[in-house]
Amino acid sequence: MSDRRVRKEKFVQKLKDAIAEYKNVLIVGVDNVGSNQMQKVRVALRGKAVVIMGKNTLIRKILRDMVEGEKQTKLEALIPLVVGNMGFVFTNHSLPEVRKLILTNKVPAAAKSGTFAPADVFIPPGPTGLDPGQTNFFQALNIATKIVKGAIEIVSEVHLIKKGDKVTLSHVAMLDKMHVRPFFYGFKVTDVYEDGTVYSADILDMDQDALLGKFFAGVRSLAAVSLAIHYPTAASVSHQLNAAYKNVLAIALQTEIDFPEVAKFREYLANPSAHAAAAPAAAAPAAAAKKEAPKKKSSSSEEAGGGFSLFD
Repeated sequence: MSDRRVRKEKFVQKLKDAIAEYKNVLIVGVDNVGSNQMQKVRVALRGKAVVIMGKNTLIRKILRDMVEGEKQTKLEALIPLVVGNMGFVFTNHSLPEVRKLILTNKVPAAAKSGTFAPADVFIPPGPTGLDPGQTNFFQALNIATKIVKGAIEIVSEVHLIKKGDKVTLSHVAMLDKMHVRPFFYGFKVTDVYEDGTVYSADILDMDQDALLGKFFAGVRSLAAVSLAIHYPTAASVSHQLNAAYKNVLAIALQTEIDFPEVAKFREYLANPSAHAAAAPAAAAPAAAAKKEAPKKKSSSSEEAGGGFSLFD
């Protein structure tokens, strides 16, 4: 058996073992990540997660074989994610913690022509340390400058590159002259696979209260739609039963139909004043607490002067 065949079979077994052992998978992008940086990430995750990377065609074949041959249908959700320069991070630990460890391992990098900027790049105002002979270079980029003490100084902050824009040779030359390394490259967590479900990694930034709030907002919207189209669902059935119960009570009160639940309503309609007297008066404590303010005692001088002031 050739060495290539042996390596391939080892990788297949390694991926299958990881899928069997770990229940969560972080899908990561590794564009512009060097081998040294990748090794640092592996060391940082040691004992908490395992990084597995390989050829996309081989990974997709392994997943398809496991779905079709071993009937692990949940893995089918992973197949569309095997695109581009990516890898898997298998873990049983806290997903936000593992993601934080991955994202903190970044290294600064210079801008490269032809790539797309991963972040906005700003040039702060102030001296550049460049001689006045290079003023034409700044003018070509529409950057306002002035000469101060024999050096070029940028007048105001410059938004040189916008996030997602393509980096040009002019941008690279400008940043090189100013010795600026504006970008940080590292693993980028894009998606999360958890027991057959795939969702965006941005959800890991939400706390439990935010997730519950979004969930119940969705339940309320579903209930409203179900009630509007008269289609019963788990979210709307309690509201529909409540509305039906109210209708039954209304019909029973208007007719001679009687049942135990309607008795207290008939009693209330027959003698509402008795129920009003039994109910605590909410305004009574406030009325009792409100007393007339005591009159200010007249001073001895006013008593002696008959109530006249000096200005009368």
